[in-house]
Amino acid sequence: MMLNCLITGVGGQGTVLMSRLIGAAAIERGFEVRGSETIGMAQRGGSVVSHLRIGKGIHSPLIPPGKADVIIAFENTEAVRVLPFLSPYGKMMVLDWSILPVSAHLKGKPYEPKTMLKYLEGNLGGEEGWEKSSERLTVIDRAVLLERCGNGKALNVALLGAAVERKFFPFDARDIEQAIRSRLPPKFVEMNLKALAVGREIVR
Repeated sequence: MMLNCLITGVGGQGTVLMSRLIGAAAIERGFEVRGSETIGMAQRGGSVVSHLRIGKGIHSPLIPPGKADVIIAFENTEAVRVLPFLSPYGKMMVLDWSILPVSAHLKGKPYEPKTMLKYLEGNLGGEEGWEKSSERLTVIDRAVLLERCGNGKALNVALLGAAVERKFFPFDARDIEQAIRSRLPPKFVEMNLKALAVGREIVR
């Protein structure tokens, strides 16, 4: 069994922490984990992509295009950017939020954030509503998730909870809870456990 998981977002959104929690949970279940992260521009608001490969006998940490079983995206444009990595049978979860690039403010270069989401829905399906869902695509409204979570710093873990509840991984929420307790400073544990529970509840 091999699971290829790609996580993408913008610097500061918590993509690296999510990948570490997923990796820790998988290792506790006895899987091998290989991963790679592009984080050089993270502190400048640039794209961040984490590759995670979970299974047995893994050699390369990088996921080839068209081979990602799971993609979790923290932003619409970044989701479209990595769409070529998704396998024909892969699933994607997207946090419906757009961070406008600098060029969006230049005269004569209009930018429509919702165009990105419509593109994803056109390729992967989806139904109208605050949580648009199809067999392959789940889109979660950031505003709703933030309201229920109560803390913007834990939205990454809330999104992870939603992915776990949708059975994206070969482990369950208890494994992520253990990873949170063992990997995070004590003062952040309860906040993230709450966010994990909110994410699970929101897609039930």
